[in-house]
Amino acid sequence: MQWYLKVLQNYIGFSGRARRKEYWMFVLINAIIILVLSILESLMGLPGIISGLYSLAVLLPSLAVSVRRLHDTGKSGWWILLGLIPFVGTIILLVFFVLDSEDGANQYGPNPKY
Repeated sequence: MQWYLKVLQNYIGFSGRARRKEYWMFVLINAIIILVLSILESLMGLPGIISGLYSLAVLLPSLAVSVRRLHDTGKSGWWILLGLIPFVGTIILLVFFVLDSEDGANQYGPNPKY
């Protein structure tokens, strides 16, 4: 949960680097929250407003942690636009997000592992 809160505290921080663990723990907890909200909405017969509002609230932190994750692998944050290419762009971004951090400091800051 601390990784999720760390991303939310750095709400629109697009500079710096994010470790794999920070990124993937945020994605996991975010997916669990959306799943729980969706289940509750379907049980109560709601049209999906709560999960939609939550998704909108975490949109900027999600983009920010994705850009910081790309920075950690030595890539520019503009690579996030690959997600606009159907299927292929998503696979390429997934590979970038799984890559290990660049050793030592890079142009985006010191390695967050150390």
